[in-house]
Amino acid sequence: MTAPTHRTASIRRATSESTVDLDLDLDGIGESRIDTTVPFFDHLLTAFAKHSLTDLTVRASGDTDIDAHHTVEDVSIVLGQAIREALGDKTGISRYGDALVPLDEALAQAVVDISGRPYLVHTGEPVGFEHHLIGGHFTGALVRHTFEAIAFNGGLTVHVTVLGGRDPHHIAEAEYKAFARAFRQAKALDPLVVGIPSTKGAL
Repeated sequence: MTAPTHRTASIRRATSESTVDLDLDLDGIGESRIDTTVPFFDHLLTAFAKHSLTDLTVRASGDTDIDAHHTVEDVSIVLGQAIREALGDKTGISRYGDALVPLDEALAQAVVDISGRPYLVHTGEPVGFEHHLIGGHFTGALVRHTFEAIAFNGGLTVHVTVLGGRDPHHIAEAEYKAFARAFRQAKALDPLVVGIPSTKGAL
């Protein structure tokens, strides 16, 4: 019996705004080495890796003297691309995942379909959340934007709903942990699945 092959991807993206090097292993144990130069985003990506059981290494730099936006966006684009590449033809995956995750007073739900059809539905963040600075220069608006970039570049259908919360840090982290747990279920190899889990025969 041969050992299972890990689903991996390594991608580099360089633009006038940022440089990103990312290595990903979907069949890892949740280890991560993250340095995007945006500390709160590092925190969110570390949580994603840990709770999705994805090994993740990210090294990024960019024009954070202007804004964190470009660096955060480009890392998210590359993460989505790496997820898509590592999934391959999606043979044997569970495909769907659903998770409800609390963080103190915050509560978030995420549902993931590895559908090949990019779509994001993102609701429930409190009014004004998008303007809040978390960790110095990471704005609340970037949370939704990262999910958009990951979903659209990864070929994922993602629904994220904030059901409650007061502290912006807790809300953002609960969203990321819920997404991670839902993605963990969806990417998992299911021994009962034969071939690609779609009546079309392709995802």
